[in-house]
Amino acid sequence: MLRGLTTTTFYADDLGAAIAWYSDLFGIEPYFVRDGHDGEPAYAEFRIGDYQHEFGLVRSDYRPALAQPGPGGAIANWAVDNIEDAFAKLLDKGAKEYEPIIERGPGFVTAAVVDPFGNVLGVMFNQHYLDVLAGKK
Repeated sequence: MLRGLTTTTFYADDLGAAIAWYSDLFGIEPYFVRDGHDGEPAYAEFRIGDYQHEFGLVRSDYRPALAQPGPGGAIANWAVDNIEDAFAKLLDKGAKEYEPIIERGPGFVTAAVVDPFGNVLGVMFNQHYLDVLAGKK
């Protein structure tokens, strides 16, 4: 039924600032931007990582009615090669620690931050991810 991650969606009151922050973090500009009903950008999308997963930013006034602003709920963990470096870079860019670096088991280490816009971003060193990726090449 679930075939893979298509889009992770984060919300931001200041979409322009969020686009700039994530463009700097990813080292690329969004490949797609859509304006809202007022003619201002309402959505921006990046393609990142080994599988070009979609990372979307949505202006907060388009947040679903039941979605609560601020950190909470599920954490999507993005694979990184070096969790210490990734975590330090996120903190240096102004993200706040949500969960410290924790070894979950051999080859599985996680951490999470809250970005400057109130979203939880998880990072993970995941040996299984690397094994799957190696098998695809």
